[in-house]
Amino acid sequence: MFSSEKRTVRLAILDLYEGHANQGMRCIRQIISGWAKETGITVETTEFDVRLKNELPDTSFDIYISTGGPGDPLSTRFDDWDISWCKWVDEMMRWNANPSNAEKKYIFFICHSYQLASRYFNTGLVYKRRSTSFGVMPIHMLEEGKQEPVFNGLDDPFYAVDSRDYQVIQPNHHIIREMGGALLCIEKDRPHVPYERAAMAMRFNAYMIGTQFHPEADAMGMTKHLQTEERRKVVIENFGEEKLNSMIEQLEDPDKIRWTYSHILPNFLNQAVGLLVEDLVTM
Repeated sequence: MFSSEKRTVRLAILDLYEGHANQGMRCIRQIISGWAKETGITVETTEFDVRLKNELPDTSFDIYISTGGPGDPLSTRFDDWDISWCKWVDEMMRWNANPSNAEKKYIFFICHSYQLASRYFNTGLVYKRRSTSFGVMPIHMLEEGKQEPVFNGLDDPFYAVDSRDYQVIQPNHHIIREMGGALLCIEKDRPHVPYERAAMAMRFNAYMIGTQFHPEADAMGMTKHLQTEERRKVVIENFGEEKLNSMIEQLEDPDKIRWTYSHILPNFLNQAVGLLVEDLVTM
């Protein structure tokens, strides 16, 4: 689609994993590498250790991906790295609002970053779950989600890896609309259960989008993760062996997380670069 473009795209990955072992960074790097090869676009990627080194990118990048990570998204609001991260979001907002900046900054927030963004924009209540959500879960699209280009090619519901102790609930529709955003996806709507449904994906504005699930997760990484003795024990103790076996089986289904992996972040990159190229042409 973009193979005729000779422009180099600069991409920043904001690593919020705090040094914890994870599959997320590998998966994100892998998606970017595969997308660059498929499109013929040159991508220069720089990684920033946000939580351990308080590193944040400047405005010289075209695209930003802010990762998931461990911990409580409410308790760190006075930590240096959290304050710096919020200042970075504010800087991106001011850049995009400036009409003299023809090239806008495109951002994808994943899981923990999505919760931080929801807290920053006040687009929903960030709340501790009664129990951990972990596994391959169905994600249900709202009407706005079915119109969202980043979700092109996905079924309703589609499946994704969910891993969280916190969640965004009670979306503030007034603020979301004022920002030019939209609530895109929720957990399965179950009226007979007296619990709030989590807001699983949101477009915050024309240039910023996020998901509470992990669109970057791949079958190989999750299978490896579940096969460690520590993780097997945790899953069995919390959810039972039947749940563990079901998760492993679902990981091998090409219509589930493999499909999500191959669509959401590549769609985001396609959309961002397509708009970037369009902006350059009109300069």
